[in-house]
Amino acid sequence: MADYEKIIQILKNHDAFKGDILQNEPLAPKTTFKVGGPADLFIAPQNYYSFQIAMDALLQNDVRFFIMGGGSNIVFADEGFKGAVVCTSKFSDTAYYPPSNISKEFGKIELKKGQTLITCFSGTPMAALVKFCTENSISGLEQFAGLPGSVGGAVYMNARCFDLSISDRLFSVSWMDYSKEKISLEQQLLDPSEWAYKKSPFQSGKKFITTATFLLTQKNASEQPQIQTECKKYIAERVNKGHFKFPSAGSVFKNNRSFGKPSGQIIDEAGLRGYTIGGAKVADFHGNFIVNVKDAKAAQIKELVEYVQAQVQQKYGFSLESEIIFVEN
Repeated sequence: MADYEKIIQILKNHDAFKGDILQNEPLAPKTTFKVGGPADLFIAPQNYYSFQIAMDALLQNDVRFFIMGGGSNIVFADEGFKGAVVCTSKFSDTAYYPPSNISKEFGKIELKKGQTLITCFSGTPMAALVKFCTENSISGLEQFAGLPGSVGGAVYMNARCFDLSISDRLFSVSWMDYSKEKISLEQQLLDPSEWAYKKSPFQSGKKFITTATFLLTQKNASEQPQIQTECKKYIAERVNKGHFKFPSAGSVFKNNRSFGKPSGQIIDEAGLRGYTIGGAKVADFHGNFIVNVKDAKAAQIKELVEYVQAQVQQKYGFSLESEIIFVEN
């Protein structure tokens, strides 16, 4: 059994650790689905050094852990999480990234006229990143306006909105590699060969995204209203599609071009829109949404996901791939 008291004392007695340390902390309020039981231990470091201190303590004492950001694509088990949940939500900052700071190991990098680099911590909400860009007349991320969750989560999932993927705007990523005895900080320019539709190189291995740098376009201040209008357009489209009517994780299943149709349309044609298990329901307004309409349980959401997959497989021979991360107890 994990010695949580030992971890708590290590962190509390460390002069440099800053952040929250909580026991039996409810996880449901920290996710967009609003389901899941408590975490045995919940750690929310205030900075990356504190994060490294926490990770060192957990790894050295063989404590099971899960790293979460904005909780927008996660379903924790109803029983909670037996271990430590490390939350990055306090790492929230965005700034211009001077070309002079580009690592020499990347080689010679020359930006084209109008291009600018913006970097932010992984815990930065996507909404905050888009707001920063809008306020500073920076274009390139308008399609992600209204996307819930954190930058780290969006990079991890290679989020895709309105036919634009996060990787289409990425310049470089920094991460902590905790696969070794000593945690190392790594960084790399975007390598397109490692990224695909809703796939990133961080979905395998033991890597924690620390910062992401985006290659965007600096517009004149006079063009700021146009950027703002574009952002409002995409937010309005999300609202009109019902994205915010109920707690959910957004799109549940990835689209597959070989199916010839979007997953939502396939689910609609299978007659599954509105199908309900407990408090979990295939949304009336979109086949690719599962929503928490009334105190849904994590087990009900998972059962509904599996039911939809089985029905589509039986009727059409298509194997729908779920985007939701179900975190077992």
